[in-house]
Amino acid sequence: MRNYRTAFVAAVLANIALIAILGGLWWRSSRRPKMQAAMAAGANETTQNSPNGLESTQMAPHEVALVPIQLSPERLQSIGVRMGHVESKIVDDEIRVTGNVAVDETRLSYVQLRYSGYIQKVFADATYQYLNKGQPLFTIYSPDLVATEREYLVAKQNQRHVAQSTVPGVTESAASLLEAATERLKQWGVPQREIARLESTGQVQQELEIDSPVSGYITERNALPNLTVQPETHLYTVADLSAVWVFAEVFQNDLGRIKVADRATLTVDSYPGRVFEGRVNFLYPQVDMTTRTVRARLAFSNSDLKLTPGMFLNVALKVPMGKKLVIPASGVLQSGTRQVVFVNRGDGYLEPRDVELGARAGDDFIVLKGLKEGEEVVTSANFLIDSESQLQAALGSFVPPPPGAGSAGAMNAPQTNIELTTDPAPPRKGSNTIRVKLSEANGAPISGAEVSVTFFMPAMPAMGMAAMRTPVSLTDKGNGIYEGAGQLESGGTWQVTIIAKKNGQTVASKQLSVNATGGM
Repeated sequence: MRNYRTAFVAAVLANIALIAILGGLWWRSSRRPKMQAAMAAGANETTQNSPNGLESTQMAPHEVALVPIQLSPERLQSIGVRMGHVESKIVDDEIRVTGNVAVDETRLSYVQLRYSGYIQKVFADATYQYLNKGQPLFTIYSPDLVATEREYLVAKQNQRHVAQSTVPGVTESAASLLEAATERLKQWGVPQREIARLESTGQVQQELEIDSPVSGYITERNALPNLTVQPETHLYTVADLSAVWVFAEVFQNDLGRIKVADRATLTVDSYPGRVFEGRVNFLYPQVDMTTRTVRARLAFSNSDLKLTPGMFLNVALKVPMGKKLVIPASGVLQSGTRQVVFVNRGDGYLEPRDVELGARAGDDFIVLKGLKEGEEVVTSANFLIDSESQLQAALGSFVPPPPGAGSAGAMNAPQTNIELTTDPAPPRKGSNTIRVKLSEANGAPISGAEVSVTFFMPAMPAMGMAAMRTPVSLTDKGNGIYEGAGQLESGGTWQVTIIAKKNGQTVASKQLSVNATGGM
């Protein structure tokens, strides 16, 4: 019997729990459309035309609304607001890439002979040894060269012997033989000094000294003692490094902005503070399939030989863009699909404005649409101003400054005291009585005003809750006391905006946060 009673009680409790869960789910599903409707109503209000006749910014559905705001000089200074100007000027873009130094191929020289022979002595015997033009490289013995020099001496001697001959054609034939031997020596690259020595001494030299035809560094050496040399043998490769090439890897997206003869600068960690000037020399017509980059060849002067082949360095390509309307890059707030700037309209009145921007040029953006030359925009503390604008848009509490109201008037206007109380205190989820007391700085009550209080709670997507907004209009009860009833849909932290108007002018405003009891 006792077991039966225990089972019966457990079944009743389970049914009660099930009914409570089903009731909670039904209540939550019926409440969510109301919240979404409230959020939609708030969004519709913030997208209407602003009270000063300026049309509000068009936005994508997922973007946050922005409205103009007005901040006091003290507030602007405290949050560090600075201004910049929209101006028209000559601008240069800069594309930063990396590169490597290489030998200028037009300054490469090869040392080779036009006759066969045998190397005897080698003087330039190390790779990357620096050579001066005319410096001895090696000596060579060549049977063909020795035979040609002897032919030259014989032809020279015969010319002297037949110089006085009266036989027709003998003198001309001897001169022709001498000229042929001389021309052969010249075509073989025998130095003029060797021909002069041969003529003055009349003696054949078994070893001929070969000199460097250019100045530069030896990058390849094949000349070795006792080496048999043929005309096609490359004995030395000499590179003149007084000018070098730099190969830079440019992304294909930037290729259309670069052309031959554009200026370029480079820096290298080895020489801090040193900037080298050069030009774009050639753009290779091929894209690397792996890195999606194009090789650009740059030419740089290197008279002091600071740049050496293989060196890694940073390259900046200068792209002239002509005269453009620009704005400081720090003045642009990238907000999703929008580019927003805050335009200073004077007296702390900041207007958010969508703009269309072009390429970035150094520290500036090119303006395509939305701004005019001479306008002033915010260049620092943009995020704080953006947050304030979003909050004002969500609360729907923006009131434009009255005509003629300036900073001097704001500073001289008397301060108004605003006190907010609720019944119950603190407020709770459900019905509440809202009271506001207005008084002058000297304590005198303010009567005859129109007072509104707006409660706002941001959306909480993680909890499936939409934004909630509750406006309350208060009635003048006399002696500066204003009272009205408001229905709060949830407990938690509410952002409260109080606005008091008199004769169409805003005489006081205040923002604060209150915590309501009662749960979500």
